[in-house]
Amino acid sequence: MKPRPYYRARAPLRISLCGGGTDVSPYPEEHGGMVLSATINQYAYVSLRPRRDSRLTLASLDYDTVAKYDHPRRVRIDGQLDLIKAVVQALKVRGGTDLWTHSDAPPGSGLGSSSTMVVALIGCISAWQGRPLAGYDVAELAYRIERKDLGLAGGRQDQYAATFGGINFIEFHRDATVVNPLRIRPDVLNELQYRLLLCYMGHTRQSARIIERQTESYREGRSQVVDALHRLKAETLEMKKALLLGDVDAIGELLHQAWENKKRLDEGISNSRVDRLYRIARREGAIGGKMPGAGGGGYFLFLTRFDRKHRVAAALERLGGQVVPMSFENRGLTTWASSSAARGGPTPPRTGTTRSGPGPGATPQRTTRPG
Repeated sequence: MKPRPYYRARAPLRISLCGGGTDVSPYPEEHGGMVLSATINQYAYVSLRPRRDSRLTLASLDYDTVAKYDHPRRVRIDGQLDLIKAVVQALKVRGGTDLWTHSDAPPGSGLGSSSTMVVALIGCISAWQGRPLAGYDVAELAYRIERKDLGLAGGRQDQYAATFGGINFIEFHRDATVVNPLRIRPDVLNELQYRLLLCYMGHTRQSARIIERQTESYREGRSQVVDALHRLKAETLEMKKALLLGDVDAIGELLHQAWENKKRLDEGISNSRVDRLYRIARREGAIGGKMPGAGGGGYFLFLTRFDRKHRVAAALERLGGQVVPMSFENRGLTTWASSSAARGGPTPPRTGTTRSGPGPGATPQRTTRPG
């Protein structure tokens, strides 16, 4: 009997350079939001193996957690693997299948890993179903699953970043979201990548709680929060201009200003340890920096002087941080089928298995970006 192929999907994580918070409702509906984001070479992965029966197995390799059902119709949202289950329900999976997920960064790290996983799940399952979705449809469905079906607080930049990939200026309006890929000179990209430094702080956080408080403060009309969001939007426009003009030092200064304004959104965004780490990094040669997610923990992004980057990295590691190599990724959601994996035998991947990429016999398909 001919073995069935494995279906794979990969979507890139992102660093939010500026504007995070202005993509969280109801601000974009009332004022229009904008975000500058870049995807990087860290990913969320999904593997799918069709079954010949009706059974469904869902597995998170990161958490070594498995849920099994006699039929996909028996799936219930119960606090365990809910992101996977919600996508299975939204895409009306009826056939038997085994699904595995894993990510290069944990949820709450500030790199958009949860939303990126939803995008990868949609890409993988819809490819298996023979009904691949257009980029904007993938991102909107991912947003609906997280924010409406599951009721998770958050914005909408992550879904679009993971779907389209690259460095994008994303505009959020009442009735539409527009992804504008930026045409940045290669020398500017190389210089920016050379001087950026990504540091893992050693703990993650529940971003939804921070976002819930931020949203409540905005709805109450607290002037500090409203003003900070307006300033972040203005700084996003300035950073876009600096990127297109190739003024890398200005990007660093704008990262610093954006971080100062971001901290005004909620007291849980920073803490004494983070503030101390940031002061020392600036003293050692960082021009500016910010947490690329909602705040409270996870990763911190710095832009350094080129001749002081090593000193900043050493100082951060002395303080318990972990510097993570990073490069830009221009590809968004990618799916492929692998017949070679099926020939390897019926044993499913286990925790710690080498992450899969397109290999011999694979036919990658990337999401098309708007022209």
